[in-house]
Amino acid sequence: MSTSSAKILSTSPATKTPSGPNSTTYADPTGATRTWESAVRRTRPANSVVDGVGIVAVLEKPNGPELLLQKQFRPPVEKVTIEVPAGLIDPKESPETCALRELKEETGYVGEVIGDGFGVSPLMFNDPGFTNTNLNIVHIKIDMSKPENLNPKPELEESEFIESFTIPLRDLYSACRQFEKEGYAIDARVGTLAEGLEIARRWAL
Repeated sequence: MSTSSAKILSTSPATKTPSGPNSTTYADPTGATRTWESAVRRTRPANSVVDGVGIVAVLEKPNGPELLLQKQFRPPVEKVTIEVPAGLIDPKESPETCALRELKEETGYVGEVIGDGFGVSPLMFNDPGFTNTNLNIVHIKIDMSKPENLNPKPELEESEFIESFTIPLRDLYSACRQFEKEGYAIDARVGTLAEGLEIARRWAL
């Protein structure tokens, strides 16, 4: 079953959703009262400051590091999207634990959070002009010498249709250009990572 077979059948206002509209009244820098409409995610656990995680998982291979990506149909953009693995935080769960759990469930891979202060990113807001949704990026390395990573088996939910694949990390920018030509949507996390790698290459950082 391919993600490309998914399609939109109809669209209507939602009634019971994990996110919804919100109207905020605020004072701007001049003291004028203004109103801002936005979407609010309602799934954040109590006492948590983060909604979920994005997972930058790198497979350690003899020919160089490869990035784990996914193809998943996303109804809001009506396209199959190129994404990194991701998921929502469970109650009392840390970003690291969430990332390792989601990685195993969505891809079958068993990884290790990178140390040296690089494991978890600062808190990031996906689209702060539109929604309060936020996340931490968790950096994970996947040891391909481990038996459990030689033939990974995802544990997808009934409603999840995800195709996982890898590409050489050095080719991410050019791959994103090609994905767009082929009609895929590029998730901002993937695109931003690709842009950062290309900027570092062009400016020899």
